[in-house]
Amino acid sequence: MLTPIAIAGYIALFAALGIGFLFVNLLVGRLVRPKLPNKEKLEIYECGEPTIGSSFVQFDLRFYVVALLFIIFDVEVAFFFPWATVYGKATQLSDPRLTVVHDVNGTTTYTDAAKGLQKELGFDKYADLSTQTVAEATATLQNAAQDMAFVSMCDILVFFAVLMVGFFYVWKRGDLDWVRAVSSQRAQAPPVEISSRGSARSIFDRETAISP
Repeated sequence: MLTPIAIAGYIALFAALGIGFLFVNLLVGRLVRPKLPNKEKLEIYECGEPTIGSSFVQFDLRFYVVALLFIIFDVEVAFFFPWATVYGKATQLSDPRLTVVHDVNGTTTYTDAAKGLQKELGFDKYADLSTQTVAEATATLQNAAQDMAFVSMCDILVFFAVLMVGFFYVWKRGDLDWVRAVSSQRAQAPPVEISSRGSARSIFDRETAISP
């Protein structure tokens, strides 16, 4: 059994290796990568968009909203994997080509494949093999598996419909539009008039200047 000192030593060694690996890669990158600075490369970069507003605002709230929506829908889609496992096994158990019941020395019993699928799906023994023939027991078990597959398909359709309603709602609100703020500002801006001297001047400013 490891002593507390040995455990602390292993943790310190792991941390030292991680920090060393990080700094070694940074050092190699600094020595190897080309360095050709220019005006465009030195401009402020904010996810490919031109900076808007004061420099005191370090993070655009729209990025947070889009990231939060991605996490929400990404986590919800993860629930499809356990459903696919249950649906696939139920469909496999209901497949007529799969032998689920057979006769062994005059005794009706489940096959190993059927026993494994029943155990994974949490099925009880739907067929009383002592009183039913192979055909009757097979039909009973396959019908039960078909019912489970049908119910699981209905469940996932309802779940997917709720996801789509939420997705279209945030889409219609414009929460997925990366240039929503710029578009709204341009839509509310007054029309621009080009003077004979080549300078742009808003009609609103011109009317304000000549008004008494």
